[in-house]
Amino acid sequence: MQRFAKYTFTLLLGASLGFSSCDKGFEQLNTNPNASTKPNVDYLFSQSILKGNYVYDRAYFYTSYITCGNYVQHFATAKELAGAGSGDKYGVHDQYQSFYFRYTYTNVLTTLKELDKAATAPEFVNKRAAARIWKVMLIQRITDLYGDVPYSQANLGGTEGLFLPKYDAQSEIYDGMLRELDEAIKAFDPAQPKYGKADFLFEGDIPKWKKFGYSLMLRVAMRLQKRDENKAKEWALKAIQGGIILTAADQAVVKYTNGPQIYNSNPVAYELVGQDYVSGSNGLNNTEFGKFSKTFIDALQSRNDPRLSVVSVVWNGATPDTTATAQKGLPNGTNGKPANFNTYSEPNPATILQYAAPLIVLSAAETNFLLTEAIVRGWTAGNAADTYRTGVETALKNWALFGAAGVIAPARITAYTTANALNTAGTLAAQLNQIHTQFWIASLLDEQEAYANWRRTGYPVLVPVNFVGNATGGTIPRRIPYPVPEQGINKKNYDDAVVRQGADNLITRIWWDKL
Repeated sequence: MQRFAKYTFTLLLGASLGFSSCDKGFEQLNTNPNASTKPNVDYLFSQSILKGNYVYDRAYFYTSYITCGNYVQHFATAKELAGAGSGDKYGVHDQYQSFYFRYTYTNVLTTLKELDKAATAPEFVNKRAAARIWKVMLIQRITDLYGDVPYSQANLGGTEGLFLPKYDAQSEIYDGMLRELDEAIKAFDPAQPKYGKADFLFEGDIPKWKKFGYSLMLRVAMRLQKRDENKAKEWALKAIQGGIILTAADQAVVKYTNGPQIYNSNPVAYELVGQDYVSGSNGLNNTEFGKFSKTFIDALQSRNDPRLSVVSVVWNGATPDTTATAQKGLPNGTNGKPANFNTYSEPNPATILQYAAPLIVLSAAETNFLLTEAIVRGWTAGNAADTYRTGVETALKNWALFGAAGVIAPARITAYTTANALNTAGTLAAQLNQIHTQFWIASLLDEQEAYANWRRTGYPVLVPVNFVGNATGGTIPRRIPYPVPEQGINKKNYDDAVVRQGADNLITRIWWDKL
């Protein structure tokens, strides 16, 4: 994996990152006053959350929007196969597809490694545990995109001089993530200090961190379902019994404001506005010719889904029209900007594109849907219809977090959940289709998770495009290729991973993505 011999932390809170000053006296005269000798653990953790949520760089735009969001047909991009349309049309684009790999290892995980080095004293036990859970989420995202990746030897350059880490088998990574979550959750000690305001997710609240950890455990466990159903069930039950996020009050949400610095702004809105949905273009001059996918808009319209007017607009001149019947999605595989481009639906500037919008990192909707799946599979007791309904209700109500334009009237929520109730008399396949189609709708903006869950379940059933010159033979990609520089810089470990996993292309399935 590519490494930098020297790196600089992005400033988190203005000009001061929060490192402690050097000791006074003679030693101070012989010490570089600008050197970071004693990192502040709290500020490192704050930075890891902000950077882990795509702040400052193109991680959301390249990986979530252009790539995963187009693969799962939430979005469509009318640009060329070799450019921004690579996700829409299944092309290969190293800059976009390798970015999350390069970005996360050299930024967020490096920061967490510094935190780990600085937080060795016993009183840091809660801070280490929270950081460890956060690291698992980042590793889970990376391995679910690429498959076998550096894990056991990752980020050891600064401590052990190991700059060329091996790629661990994904089966071993998954075992490691489950073990790390279990150990981290058990390590919390209410008697020891917590992060407080430096923790942008839960302000150090230990019960909420435990629920977050168990919810990640449930997510990871469900990924094992096709590979080892007994292990999947075992860990899913451990998570459910431990206590997962089931209500909005416990969701992992980062709150943002509109300025004054970039890191104060919602990274999804900042990236989408800055890179495609240019403010003031009124739907005419989107930089990458991006719109909502016809697949997504049709799915909402066919269900009379009240979220449609919340998330989507069509521009009438300078006026954003949220009327449900006016919405129209752009077909994936569209070659070039249509003449009537402004008549297609795009994200609502009053909700999705607000710089002050919150970022839902892990929602109660997701965990209720996964719990519903565990119930219908017979892994655990419970009322599948009720947990499914709670998942749908939560997904609809979560848009109220985006402000007045996101509020859906209670009567409309009731009507929707009633009309779309889980058919518990249906086959397992039919119920899973219902559950994970709602999961897909609810995971709009969380495109990496939408893509991973779609690969695991196959729902909703998506019709791929077969654009001329595509790299998959007209099938939706199953993974993202490694960064091209890895073929030279870390050649042996790269080659070992390819031999073990399969060709480094878009159609090789990662370990848990079993047919």
